[in-house]
Amino acid sequence: MAPPATSSSHPQDPKKKTMSEEMWELRLYVAGQTAKSMTALTNLKTYCEKHLKGRYRLEIIDLLQHPQLAEGDQILAIPTLVRKMPAPIRRVIGDLSNHERVLVGLDLRAIDPS
Repeated sequence: MAPPATSSSHPQDPKKKTMSEEMWELRLYVAGQTAKSMTALTNLKTYCEKHLKGRYRLEIIDLLQHPQLAEGDQILAIPTLVRKMPAPIRRVIGDLSNHERVLVGLDLRAIDPS
């Protein structure tokens, strides 16, 4: 006799994390403390606290002090936000003031549709 049918409630691999549980690694490339750079930083911190609270690492890279770092992430304009993790890498250029564009650009819609 065959074993009774079970629902598809297989426990998930505890090592696999969903996008909503993963630690996010973000880099914001700026050029000094210009108004646009400071606006981008303020906006980014607001988005992170609202949508990624406790699940993100943020690195600010000032290209006036470290211009050689622009090449690694192919930075052509500033400010630029780069999402390193979770993969794939994504970029958002500008002062991050367009809420919808930032959420879609970072693929945060799947996590928090509000």
